[in-house]
Amino acid sequence: MTIRISTLGFPRIGPRRELKAALEKYWSGRIGLPKLQEQAEGLRTATWVRQHSLGVAHIPSNDFSFYDHVLDTTAMVGAVPAVYGWTGGAVPLDTYFAMARGTQSSGGASSLPALEMTKWFDTNYHYMVPELHSGQRFTLASTKPLDEFLEAKSLGFHTRPVLVGPVTWLLLGKVTESGFDPLSLMQRLLPVYAEMLNRLSAAGADWVQMDEPCLALDMTDRAREVMTAAYKALAVAAPDVKLLVASYFGGLGGNLETALALPAAGLHIDLVRAPGQLDAVMARAPSDLVLSLGVIDGRNIWRADLRAVLDRLEPAVERLGAERVILAPSCSLLHVPIDLELESGLDDELKRWLAFAVQKIGELDTLGRALADGRSAVQAALDDSAAAAEARRRSPRIHDAAVQARLAAVTPAMAKRGSPFPARRQSQRTQRPLPAFPTTTIGSFPQTETVRKARAAHKKGAMDDAAYDGFLKQETAAAVRWQEEIGIDVLVHGEFERNDMVQYFGEQLAGYAFTTHGWVQSYGSRCVRPPVIYGDVSRPHPMTVYWSRYAQSLTERPVKGMLTGPVTMLQWSFVRDDLPRSAVCRQIALAIRDEVADLEKAGIGIVQIDEPAFREGLPLRRSEWQEYLDWAVECFRLASSGVADTTQIHTHMCYSEFNDIIDSIGALDADVISIETARSKMELLDAFIGYRYPNEIGPGVYDIHAPRRPDVDEMAALLRKAKERLAPDQIWVNPDCGLKTRRWDEVRPALANMVQAAKALRGESSR
Repeated sequence: MTIRISTLGFPRIGPRRELKAALEKYWSGRIGLPKLQEQAEGLRTATWVRQHSLGVAHIPSNDFSFYDHVLDTTAMVGAVPAVYGWTGGAVPLDTYFAMARGTQSSGGASSLPALEMTKWFDTNYHYMVPELHSGQRFTLASTKPLDEFLEAKSLGFHTRPVLVGPVTWLLLGKVTESGFDPLSLMQRLLPVYAEMLNRLSAAGADWVQMDEPCLALDMTDRAREVMTAAYKALAVAAPDVKLLVASYFGGLGGNLETALALPAAGLHIDLVRAPGQLDAVMARAPSDLVLSLGVIDGRNIWRADLRAVLDRLEPAVERLGAERVILAPSCSLLHVPIDLELESGLDDELKRWLAFAVQKIGELDTLGRALADGRSAVQAALDDSAAAAEARRRSPRIHDAAVQARLAAVTPAMAKRGSPFPARRQSQRTQRPLPAFPTTTIGSFPQTETVRKARAAHKKGAMDDAAYDGFLKQETAAAVRWQEEIGIDVLVHGEFERNDMVQYFGEQLAGYAFTTHGWVQSYGSRCVRPPVIYGDVSRPHPMTVYWSRYAQSLTERPVKGMLTGPVTMLQWSFVRDDLPRSAVCRQIALAIRDEVADLEKAGIGIVQIDEPAFREGLPLRRSEWQEYLDWAVECFRLASSGVADTTQIHTHMCYSEFNDIIDSIGALDADVISIETARSKMELLDAFIGYRYPNEIGPGVYDIHAPRRPDVDEMAALLRKAKERLAPDQIWVNPDCGLKTRRWDEVRPALANMVQAAKALRGESSR
């Protein structure tokens, strides 16, 4: 017999981030559209060739994207907001990029904003949020899924096109009218999906993958009814194509019956996040339903114990029959690096424990051959897998008795500030008087080519420690002087010494390791290299005190100490899977607590502990929320509470919805929270109104993820909206996020405008 293997999607950035380089050259005008398209075709071809050579039977197409697969779907169905000036026909690539990044006119004035951006379910991948309204009309405005299927076909690859399913796409959208139900648009949307499915069928596609990760959510009865009706309609409208409905990031739960009743030829289930659902699915599945079994983790980088996986698979294949089984990763491999063989910096012991996208396909191939031909056919691979798993379990580098003892000694009092916020606020204002609407930034300043070259030279040994230290001091001093010149009230040192907000800290913590080519896409051309938490975490020495103390020595104004919080350090890493995530997070929290204490001792009176991933860690099922929120809040407070009342604790969160977790945001008890609100035009503040958030808030007035430079009037208008929702003495003024990815010619005028907007509000408030 033969067992088919598939992937639900493959990383699109290229082994050495070739897509990032091509996009940034295109955006800067260094290459034209033909060259961009040529390089994209090369990446797609290489991806198909690679997967075919590894034995993948169902190779995906349309998993490539120039920016985001949800935005691709928005373009496909013609849901382009009127502000972008699209009048019909095929959506041009520049319109697509305008929705993704906004635009800036050549004269420097503000032009078009980008669509809102938020996290893709509980991952660190960001998608562009569709805008939907009651008058929405849909039309087939992009044939990208068909074009890429035909492109692969011309190269000899018969692929399985991937579409974001219509229910998930609608549920991910933002409605622009209060009380409007986006699912009411389904009947208008389905003809576009049907047209695309029929075109794919006519071109020779037999299977099409419909990604419906909303099946891992707590769907309403209404949503389930709409899904059932939608797929029945598609089965009638496009009868000649077999649909594989793909659910991932969790179990089907209460959506099990709905998923199994869909008129689809196949169903993908995530057996990494929800291994216990297999028996229920097999017991209730129609006898002709093909099951795609997601048995290899598509979101983490640890090797699987293949013998243990086979122990679960063999009875399932015997029960279902080989013809009804496809082996797959739990989800798209978008969330893991491409190839472990590119790594040169990892030691051999640790490298043996890991598997990237290519190696995960190899694991699937081993499983498929073991099921088809017996375990003896792949005995060497199975033995190696088992030996690696056992070596990892026994390795002394994983366990630190001192860390475990300290964790056991944590008391509830360690997670509480000495006084309630009103008393702390008075102490802080007495210690550091600030004007109304105090201005600050989130932390980082542009990482220019000069900064990157100096860092690379130092890393290679071409610049010695003294020269590099001098260079960084020069950059820091210039940043401090400039902030003083334009009138920012609370300064930052700019973080020129830091490569990444997680990596910088992880490199100085025990229990962390780092890759050289372990890149994954965060959004667009933005790629990150998540560290690997392989063992118990501790802080051997101070990490940020030197540069914070130096910056503070240059000015009489307060300089913030800048740290990454324990939840974000956890979420943005590949985390060990042999301990509960809560235990790993507490270890990190204790390490950060030590750093906060040392900053305070060094005279740093304001410390920002960033937690942009706090919402991202929320489980998809509401029934699991409270457990997560309890330990996540505890970890932040454990990191931040060991200081005097006069020390002001800030935190920062970006691109998150707060309405349904606002109690937990309040429970963090940060003195000041800064949040993203520019793209949402202060709508995210609505959560803080009903809750009557007592502490202080910095609603972002400058969207740093787009190249636009908002003017003074635009920022002042946003602050006036904030005043409608918050008391004036609660409001800080800051950008949405750090400025590392922007250029100085964008940052300087934008921040100068921000300061002038704050001054305008001060003048209005004094009247």
